[in-house]
Amino acid sequence: MSNTVKTLAVAGAVAAAFTAHATTAVAMEEKNEKCFGVSLAGENDCAAGPGTTCAGSSTVDYQGNAWTLVPAGTCETMELPDGRMGSLEALDRDLPA
Repeated sequence: MSNTVKTLAVAGAVAAAFTAHATTAVAMEEKNEKCFGVSLAGENDCAAGPGTTCAGSSTVDYQGNAWTLVPAGTCETMELPDGRMGSLEALDRDLPA
């Protein structure tokens, strides 16, 4: 087998791997939604407000401006302590002092 054929085979395999990864990420996003105010301290997926870096950076349980991916359609019906509810938009509650 020539080097050109080998190179094309490797390039094709790499392209297929990238396509499969991108397809999986899109499918996951379609099955999940960002839900604000439902994660425990340090367990958020991202967006924990000013002064934070991202995933795992929330400092308060149920921090309103930190989100976690949850199955689509479940965010606003999640049962949380003290009558809290999840939200599809950032909340102004339970923010760090």
